[in-house]
Amino acid sequence: MSNTPLCTPQEIQDLVHDFYGRVRKDGSLGPIFDRHLHDWDAHLAIMVRFWSSLLLGTGEYQGSPMTKHIALPDLSAPLFEHWLDLFHQTTRDQPNAAMARKAEEFSQRIARSLWYGYQMNHDPDQMTLTEIRHG
Repeated sequence: MSNTPLCTPQEIQDLVHDFYGRVRKDGSLGPIFDRHLHDWDAHLAIMVRFWSSLLLGTGEYQGSPMTKHIALPDLSAPLFEHWLDLFHQTTRDQPNAAMARKAEEFSQRIARSLWYGYQMNHDPDQMTLTEIRHG
């Protein structure tokens, strides 16, 4: 078994910054993020720590993404799917294919978990079993 890391911290930073650059330009997601984020630099740093914890096992991220997302009004399954589509576009463009595959796996689980948590807190009687899918 190799001790070679899956990716470098710079590759993670590039992934995060590329993805959120797309989000900020996106007509659906950009306005939502802009309404709720007041410090993009701080958010990007948090997301780099989050993805470093997932992809490199650094344990740098200490937070609760569920509570942040539950607090947002009017999210929908199509928005989560759109988030996944943008993330897929971003990972597809990354030079490190192994990192991209692993990030894709995590993104699927994250989107499903956040969506189910969101539904449970906002409309538990209307919970759907619709899978948040990867396009």
